[in-house]
Amino acid sequence: QVQLVESGGGLVQSGGSLRLSCAASGSNSGVEIRAWYRQAPGKDRDLVATITRSGASGYADSVKGRFTISRDSAKNTVSLQMNSLKLEDTAVYYCYAYHTLQNRPVWGQGTQVTVSA
Repeated sequence: QVQLVESGGGLVQSGGSLRLSCAASGSNSGVEIRAWYRQAPGKDRDLVATITRSGASGYADSVKGRFTISRDSAKNTVSLQMNSLKLEDTAVYYCYAYHTLQNRPVWGQGTQVTVSA
């Protein structure tokens, strides 16, 4: 059974930085971590950043220039470096992967990021 394990969330002041990490554990053969999403209270889950197998990345307009997604293929992990954090970045951040052998999405349990004034 494959699991996505997220880490690195927490409380930070506005303007600060956090680094989130997502690792695939268990039977992770065929699991490709592809993106980070976030969900603020009372809102939909939104795409934050994507990364391809080759490392090409894409970002939501709201985080461009502040967030950086990266992949360590050897460890099958994906990280999200978040700089210049704003109050509106407060949300639960979810790691998203696709199981290419079972043809299904895989979600992490989420990690809380809270930005205070």
